[in-house]
Amino acid sequence: MKKSTVFIWSIVFMLSGYIGKAQSLPEFELSAEWLAKIAEIAPAQPRIPTDGKKHVLIFSLHTGFKHWTIPHTEAVMKLLAEKSGAYTVSVSKDIHEFEKKNLKKYDAVILNNNCSVGDRRDLFWDQLKEEPGLNDEQRFKKAKQLEDNLIRYVSKGHGLMVLHGSIVMQNKSENYGRMVGGSFDYHPVQQMIQVKLVDPNHPLVAAFDGQGFEHVDEPYLFNNAYFDYNFRPLLYMEADKLTGLKTKVEDNIKYISWIKKHGKGRVFYSSPSHNAQSMMNPKLLQFFLDGLQYVMGDLKCDDTAMSR
Repeated sequence: MKKSTVFIWSIVFMLSGYIGKAQSLPEFELSAEWLAKIAEIAPAQPRIPTDGKKHVLIFSLHTGFKHWTIPHTEAVMKLLAEKSGAYTVSVSKDIHEFEKKNLKKYDAVILNNNCSVGDRRDLFWDQLKEEPGLNDEQRFKKAKQLEDNLIRYVSKGHGLMVLHGSIVMQNKSENYGRMVGGSFDYHPVQQMIQVKLVDPNHPLVAAFDGQGFEHVDEPYLFNNAYFDYNFRPLLYMEADKLTGLKTKVEDNIKYISWIKKHGKGRVFYSSPSHNAQSMMNPKLLQFFLDGLQYVMGDLKCDDTAMSR
């Protein structure tokens, strides 16, 4: 791709961030024109060559808060896998994809902003309420079974990519929280975030060429299993640079992306990004493809948990 095209889209990306400082960026519908622009700057090939035979599921159901970027994120992740020739893709909003027999079809699952309803915070339960013929006890049992299927699927050696609001999918489940690396606590208002690299030399952040980046986002804060630090952090922000924190925090470094082992499997979490405008950053697109390659088991790197 021409350098001028990358430069133009980088400028558009940065300007969209500055215009939206401390406020939500404008929503827009997913269109063929927008996706074509993303295709121009998306990686043409994976960092690690593959035979293209591995299969990934993008799961995009939400029952709680609707992130307007759900269709954009689904389309971009599908584009990254298919344009690079790295993987084949299926997309679904059907919770029965988490039946054991169905999970066997996939080498990894991408969870796309699967926010659940409070106070239960259990997406499987939420959706099972829509299915006739089940009483509450049966719904509870089935919801737990589907969650357990996902957790065992990862622990047996498969991959899980958790994007932005998907950390909320089973937010009150200790087992889910331990698998993904934490639970969602809250976020202040959308604002310009200075994203920084924990270790500029780590292969999973090679896309950023040793430099952090700025973008408008919801600055997610986490609790529960997050404070075990049972993950390898990749990106962070500084709490004292944020507006709208509920309380003063002691730990100024707030991790917003990480990788981790779960049994024999691998998990990648990225809080960036709430806004589709961020997808105009070609480095972020490369980061997402690299994260997918990590959970697929193709991109080998240090994923040992950090020291407390």
